[in-house]
Amino acid sequence: MSTTAELLKGAAELFPGEVVTQAHVRHFDLPLGAGRFALITLDNGHDHTKPTTLGPQSLANIDAAIDQVEKEAADGEIVGVGVTGKPFIFAVGADLKGVELLKRHEDALAIGKGGHDVFKRLAKLAVPTFAYYNGAAMGGGVEIGLHCTYRTVSAALPAFSLPEVFLGLVPGWGGCTLLPNLIGAEKAVSVIIENSLNQNRQLKGKQVYELGIADALFEGADFLEQSLIWTASVLKGEITVERPAIDRGEAWDQAVAKGRFVADSKVHGAAPAAYRALDIIAEAKAGDLQKGYDAEDQALADLIMGGELRAGIYAFNLVQKRGKRPAGAPDKSLARPVTKVGVVGAGLMASQLALLFLRRLEVPVVLTDIDQERIDKGVGYVHSEIDKLLGKGRINQDKANRLKALVTGVLDKAEGFADADFVIEAVFEEMGVKQQVFAEVEAVAPAHAILATNTSSLSVSEMASKLQHPERVVGFHFFNPVAVLPLLEIVRGEKTDDASLATAFGVAKKLKKTAVLVKDAPAFVVNRILTRFMGEIQNVIDEGTPVEVAEKAVEPLGLPMSPLVLLELVGPAIGLHVSETLNRAFPDRFTVSPNLKAVVEAGKRGFYVYDSGKPELDPEVAALLKQGDTVLTEEQVRDRVLDAVAQEIGLMLDEGVVAEAQDIDLCLITGAGWPFHLGGITPYLDREGVSERVNGKRFLEPGVASVPA
Repeated sequence: MSTTAELLKGAAELFPGEVVTQAHVRHFDLPLGAGRFALITLDNGHDHTKPTTLGPQSLANIDAAIDQVEKEAADGEIVGVGVTGKPFIFAVGADLKGVELLKRHEDALAIGKGGHDVFKRLAKLAVPTFAYYNGAAMGGGVEIGLHCTYRTVSAALPAFSLPEVFLGLVPGWGGCTLLPNLIGAEKAVSVIIENSLNQNRQLKGKQVYELGIADALFEGADFLEQSLIWTASVLKGEITVERPAIDRGEAWDQAVAKGRFVADSKVHGAAPAAYRALDIIAEAKAGDLQKGYDAEDQALADLIMGGELRAGIYAFNLVQKRGKRPAGAPDKSLARPVTKVGVVGAGLMASQLALLFLRRLEVPVVLTDIDQERIDKGVGYVHSEIDKLLGKGRINQDKANRLKALVTGVLDKAEGFADADFVIEAVFEEMGVKQQVFAEVEAVAPAHAILATNTSSLSVSEMASKLQHPERVVGFHFFNPVAVLPLLEIVRGEKTDDASLATAFGVAKKLKKTAVLVKDAPAFVVNRILTRFMGEIQNVIDEGTPVEVAEKAVEPLGLPMSPLVLLELVGPAIGLHVSETLNRAFPDRFTVSPNLKAVVEAGKRGFYVYDSGKPELDPEVAALLKQGDTVLTEEQVRDRVLDAVAQEIGLMLDEGVVAEAQDIDLCLITGAGWPFHLGGITPYLDREGVSERVNGKRFLEPGVASVPA
């Protein structure tokens, strides 16, 4: 049987690039004469921009610190042990860079077992233990605290979570076992399953306390001092921590059943992590901790050696790293300052854009439209959204007044745009209209002003072709809802110069958007892939496959919504318009569905009605559908759809629409909400053998988003 030290030494050898966390032990006398105390501080030696993580060498350092305090506790030298983090960070869990390198099941098992063996020792010390969650705590950072006797949390803590299921893992260092035994199964399922599957939702300090994870809540300014006074009171018996009894009856089973329902609605059985976590939570009902830890070890090892986790880590790295350093962006020193923004149009999209520019840049924003009524409505929308932020306490009255004063609307473009540095249009998707708008703006805006278009499918080069200075036109394609979806497709036209492009990327960064450079090709990235995807679904329906079979066929992908619900969100008219644009460009691959045309002409907002609360095919739409007699199975539909998507992505990469397959995945994750367990889409197509079947090769090298050979 390997010792913990041997396990961790072996794991550390597999992971030479670990950013090592130290576990510093210091001693002092507690307030109120409560006695001598040992405090372990987790610190990787970097500031808060490089959060503390727990790789194998870091765990070995914590193990060594526990060796020391264990002896002191046994010898009666200390009355308690605390664990805290460096400023702003407690610890954000296992170091995922190490997980990517693992090739063997037994090495993955050692990571789980090593963490358990170290953390369990905190619970077995001869004195009470305390975790002081002073800053961001995630995954293993949360779990080390769960092994302690008591926990306090800072009211200033911005992010606390067990995000493992989101990435394709389970909380495997005690989370699945200890959390339900601490706060009950219902709350534990909410933290471990629901929050993870809701785009990795984070808890704030106050919520951590209200859930019962922490026993006390203190302000951030003097958090540690207050925690130590509280610790002294607990140790002296002046404060008794009362925890409610856990319902281990039917409520536990209902909580697990609810978790399975949430998992089914989010991933439709397509990713195993949530289900493995729920199995362990179900078993934890008996309160046998060791049995739970063993199950966590096994689940961790199985999932680490599975494709979903590798795709999840790949997706996470795309968003965190590649998303922040866009491939192909010009040198940022070429970017020009933007001190005023013009928005052409005052409809819903234009108003959303005005609000975003206003909140992020905090510079004057001016809207124009064809009549005063529309302008007033657009400015009114921005004002009402600012009032909502004020009502929620997100901004104060002073900030609200300042923002409202910065947004105006005028009929006369010359008056509005004469000193604007950046003008974006969000008018009707029609080439002639857009060209006319740009001609009018070019006549009145300064020579250096960027002219940006929010077109979703039209050619940026053609839009700029009649201008005197086409080099300053750039595509700036947002996704709806603008406030929610992070992606911004930045389109370089044939004549766009580096300074204009650099300015566009600079603005995107200030807007806190994930910018991806795309070539001026029809429908760019997301809309082209989604239109091909939706087009194939539409084709099989037109040919005769029932609507529900076509919809159900792609459920195993675990997409955020079904194709026809997505069409409803986008709007059938817009879907039809994009398919017509792509059909003109690529008639051999993109069809225009006569049924979709009929739905749009009938003025329908979608295929479904929701009278029963669930989507059901609208009888009026059903009456419009003219179908052939070719009926496919779900599997046949899925194969056709995936083959079409793989073909389209292959062609887009050949055309140089983006730099690499990674950019396609980044676009689908941040612009269409495609799941992390798919890695966007290309890792999934590789994993399922679709890429090789269609294109004769994988999109990604083995070991990228998959287990290394």
